[in-house]
Amino acid sequence: MRTFIDKLRGLREDNDLTQAQVAEVLGTSQTMYARYERGANEMPIHHLVTVCKFFNVSADYLLDTQPDRRRPIRRAK
Repeated sequence: MRTFIDKLRGLREDNDLTQAQVAEVLGTSQTMYARYERGANEMPIHHLVTVCKFFNVSADYLLDTQPDRRRPIRRAK
């Protein structure tokens, strides 16, 4: 299973972009973006949304949060 940082780096590399180019889209520095890719810093939600729109992927894909449809969701009583 690929992790968030693997997927994030993969999207950038598959599109032949530098960290600086993606950082510019996010309005942050290349250094900060590199920290996201290394997992040294958590990516803020507004950057996650921008990344999803820019690469045309869902947050579920990046975060690997799609529910397992074989098990029912537990609901609070």
